[in-house]
Parts: sequence; C-alpha cells; structure tokens
Amino acid sequence: MSQVLDIERCDLNIKSNSSSHHTELFGEERLIVRRGQPFNVILHLKPGSKGFTPGETTFTLTVETGPLPRKESDTKVSFGLHESTVDSEWSASATQDPSGNTVSVCISSSPNAPIGVYSLTLDQEGQKTSLGQFTLLFNAWCSRDAVYMRSETKRQEYVLAQHGQIYRGTFKRIKGTPWNFGQFEPGILDICLKILDENPKFIADADKDCSARRNPVYVTRVLSAMVNSNDDRGVLVGSWSDYTGGVHPGTWIGSGDILRQWAESGPVCYGQCWVFAAVACAVSRTLGIPCRVVTNFGSAHDTDANLVIEKLYNQDGENISDDSVWNFHVWVDSWMARPDLGSEFTGWQTSDPTPQETSDGVFCCGPCPLKAIKEGELTKKYDAPFIFAEVNADVVDLVCLPSGEFVKFAGSTKSVGRFISTKSVGSDERHDITHQYKYPEGSKEERMVYEKAQHRNKLQQQGEEPGLHLKIKLADQMIVGSDFEVYAVLTNNCMDARTCTFLFYAKAVGYNGKLGESCGFTSDKVEVPPGEEKRLSLRLEYDRYGSAITSDRTIQVSAITIDKQITNYHKSEKIIVLDEPDIDIKLVGDATVNQSVTAELTLLNPLPESLQDCSFTIEGVGLTDGKPITAKIGTVGPKQEAKASVEFSPTGAGPSMLLVNFDSNKLKNIKSSITVVVKE
Repeated sequence: MSQVLDIERCDLNIKSNSSSHHTELFGEERLIVRRGQPFNVILHLKPGSKGFTPGETTFTLTVETGPLPRKESDTKVSFGLHESTVDSEWSASATQDPSGNTVSVCISSSPNAPIGVYSLTLDQEGQKTSLGQFTLLFNAWCSRDAVYMRSETKRQEYVLAQHGQIYRGTFKRIKGTPWNFGQFEPGILDICLKILDENPKFIADADKDCSARRNPVYVTRVLSAMVNSNDDRGVLVGSWSDYTGGVHPGTWIGSGDILRQWAESGPVCYGQCWVFAAVACAVSRTLGIPCRVVTNFGSAHDTDANLVIEKLYNQDGENISDDSVWNFHVWVDSWMARPDLGSEFTGWQTSDPTPQETSDGVFCCGPCPLKAIKEGELTKKYDAPFIFAEVNADVVDLVCLPSGEFVKFAGSTKSVGRFISTKSVGSDERHDITHQYKYPEGSKEERMVYEKAQHRNKLQQQGEEPGLHLKIKLADQMIVGSDFEVYAVLTNNCMDARTCTFLFYAKAVGYNGKLGESCGFTSDKVEVPPGEEKRLSLRLEYDRYGSAITSDRTIQVSAITIDKQITNYHKSEKIIVLDEPDIDIKLVGDATVNQSVTAELTLLNPLPESLQDCSFTIEGVGLTDGKPITAKIGTVGPKQEAKASVEFSPTGAGPSMLLVNFDSNKLKNIKSSITVVVKE
C-alpha cells in the first residue's frame, strides 16, 4: 500500500510559471500556461503529516476541459508520476522540499492538447483532492506545438505585441493607422474563450468541438466565422453605408472595447475589413496563435470564381458588373503547421473574417497557406481560389454595345495585388510582403502560375488601340475641405487625327470599390491632331464632394474617350485619397505610475463649415486602465482648432502607445499616436 500525502493546500506558483510561460502580462489572478511546456505546483502538507518518498508515494493527476470531458476526446487525461516529465504527452514528476513541508510537482502538458480552461485533480487511491484550475494556450515557444515559431523577435511581435499598424489608402498613398490589440487587458482572455464556446460547432457538438481545439487550423477557421456575425452571434456586424444605431467603423482604435461590448450585449455595430482583421488578430494572439494584420492594395472580389475581374460598362460609362476591385482589403495571416496538407505548407496561413462569400455554407475564409496562393495550388484548403483571385486576378474592362455584344476596351494583368503590407517586426515601419503571396508581377513565373490556376474559360484577349494614350493627372495638394482640379490628358500617337467624345467624371467611392454619389462631371467632343494632346479639366469642389464622400475620404475619377466611328474606347481611372488634418499630441509633465498626467490634443478643422459633435478619444495599454477615455468638445467652427485636455493615470511602467482618435459629424477616422514611457 502506497504512502498517502495529507495535503493542506496547493500553491499554483502563478508568478514563476507565468514568467517561464510568457503569460505574465495576463496578471497574477490565475494560472495561465502554454502547452508542451512544464509548469510547477507546490503541495503544502499538513503539519505532522508524512512526507513524500520517491518510489513509495504515488498518486494520479487528472486534467479535464470542456463540459463533457472524455478520455476518447483527449479532453480528460489521467497520468501518474515518473522520474521526469516527457515532452510529447501529459506527464508529471515530484520532489520533496528539504524541509519536508512541501512537495513540488512538475506537470508537462501535451503539445497537442486542446486549449481551454482545465481543472486539475489529484487522486490517491480514490481519495481525490482538487488542486485548482489553469488555462492552457497554444505555445509558439514549443518546437512540438503546431504554432512553433523559431525566431524570438517574431514571437515577441506576433504573439506578445499589443500595438500594431494597419495600412489603408491606395497603393500610391499608403497610410498606417495605429491600433491597440490589447490581448492582455483584464477579461479579454475569458472573452476569447467565450467566443469559442458560442460558435455553432460547439453548440451542435461540444465534445467534438472542444477536442478539435487542439488544432490551430480548426480554431482559426472558427474565429474567421465568429468575428463576423453573419451566421451566428459573432462579434461584429459589418456595414459599409448606414451606421444608424451603432459606431462608425472608423471610430474604433482598439480591439478590447469591441470585445468587451460583445461579451456584455452581443454583436457590435459596426465593422469593416480592418476592424474585423484587427479583432481576429487580437483573439488569435490571446489564444497563443502568432498572427499579423495584412493589407492588400488593389484587392479583387471575384464573384464567379473565374479568376478574372470583369468590369462591365454601359455606353454611358456606368459600371454594371458584380465583380469589383477594392482600393485595399485587410485580413490576417496566422502561423502554423499544416499536417493535413504536408510539411511544405507550414508557415503563414491567410484567413479573412470579413464576410464576403460563404465557405462550406458559412461566412468565413481560410486558413489557406501562402505557399498555395503563390504557387496557384487551388485545390488546397481552405478557399484558395478566392484568396488567389484577391491578389492575382486579371482585370478586363468591357463595354456593352446596343447589339448586346461586349467589347474589351481596357484591361490589366498588374493592377490587382499590389504593395501587400504588414507592420515590420520590432518597429512601426511598413513591411512589403508581396513576394510571399506572388511572384514578381508580369514575370514568367507569375504568368505560369496564373495560367495553371485558371481552370475555367479565359476571356479572349483583344489588343488595345496602340495610337491613343489616356491618363489622369492629379493636383499636388488635395486636402479635405479644399477645391482643386484634376486633368485627363489624351495623347494621339497615330498618323491621322482622331475625333472622340471625352467624358470625365468623379464619384465618391468606398475603400471596397462601391461607388457613391457623383461629385463632378464634364464632357467635350475633341479632335486630336496627330502627335498632339488634348486636356480636359475637372474641378472638384468641397460644396459637391463634401456631402458625398465616406469617412475613407476617397474619390474615383474616371476618364473615357469614345470614337464611335471605329468602335474604339479608352479608359483611365484613379482613386484620390484626400489628405486629412494632423492631430497634435503633447503630454504635460512626466508619465508616472498611478499619477495623473494630461494629454493636450489639437486638430485644425480644414473644412469651410463647422464640425458638430466633436470629440477626442484616447486609449493605451497600461495607460487608460483598458478602456477608452472620451472628451466631448461640441462644435468647432470652420478653420478653427479643436482642442481638448484629457487626463489619464498610467497603471504600468515602461513604454506604451497612446492612441488618439478624433470624431465629428463631418470628419471621422482621424487617428494619431505617440510613444509614452511611464516611470515608476
């Protein structure tokens, strides 16, 4: 008969375990560890009880997770003591403190265990003692874990960094927006686990779902579906036009506020692609999956999966097609092995939580290996054809003649998938990762991949008229609120004169390519002598474009020339991103732990009209206690300064990022940030 320990209490040794498991930023309220790595708990024995004797004292430990723990599902595992732990499965070893009063138990979890909240029980010949609970996460530091990442600097960036940059605009005017992921803020881990527990797969079969949480591919696909609310009680409701009853997507500056609102009252209104991606990144990092936010400029939305974006126009130049090219689109890449596809597909995997098209009947997308996208391996799961088209589709412009015939008048093999961007490791600089998604544009390899990938009928390529050249020139200064001119230039390189109808118009456009109201139009009938050019100017006035543009502050200008005698069309298109005002941020005094400090915020209203409902919002990890602080300042007159002083009390020492957002009825989505070094 073995010797039984008389246990008074169990110390989960939270501080020491958290430090070795890179979870200390979660705080010390409970034990949070990463799988495949040992952690220690200390058993305090009752005074006078017999101590631990190796070989004589034996006990069994049981770990359980989920509502229906089962041995067959690996959600319940029992294991005894050994001389030392092993790194391939649940195991334990024990040693006695020289004083004889405590026993240190070293427990190693399986690197393939399901993540989640576990209970820990000690069994001595049927006498069971509850030792407490711990939360198990994916482990990028463990070489046997599917999310293992070799580089420490990359683990610091893609798992532990709480701040990031999200890139938006157009490929010619790329702008980084600071974002607070806040994965270690109080309560966020519980909310992320709640997201898993509210997904329809868990509701349908909790045992199967909890067991599948061992696999980061499965968890990432669940998150792709649950970050949007289209099929479930997911986190965010998407809207690209009407924001009644919710928050404009451009107002958010961090993921934590969104996740807390969801946990309290269900789906949050509203999100657009960068918000969906930022929330998905925050949740992934919280659960231990290395993740980065990625922006694709010139992002194709291929509705019929033929890998060609067909932009159809009527004879008045109006777009009548379903396919579209977004100025930019934002998704996430997550790092993991793909044993289901083969070791060559280990690495970054794209998933997209923005609801665009269904996958297996659900609004989700991915994860799909970047290697499969780059090589055109479109049979690899998940959703490779859709993602491939986003970065590599050819664009064809077709005009519908009165006969019903479609005639090609423009096209490009190079306009989709440009300057694919993410934040650099360890700095706020932009890192171009286009080469990870595709071969150099126009290269032999890129064309070969495209031809291999295109397994539907390809549109007949028709040559363009070589003699006429149409381009648009923009003004140097295009500040929101100002009036300015743009020009369309038609050059005739033919041997004879050409007479054309010249149309030049501007429309407000969302970043997703959806056109809004017209904000400028002019037309002319021009004769262009050989070797000469004709210019057509279009004046864009704030009185017209101000009420039409979205918070993206983007305008699409299009020039079309039509030579009806020889049925010849030319088209040029550009996206204008209007410059926004800067927010000036100044701290009054030094930032010190638990002492109030004031941020003075200033923004010049560039508009020729007053701004209503003006406010500044600040947020920062360790600076604002996990919640945004808003200062409402009412009305700001034309060309006047909006000013606010906002107090906050830092709670943690060290460097952090203070994010600032300005909001009003006419100017939204104005953001800035500064680094704040908090002293003890």
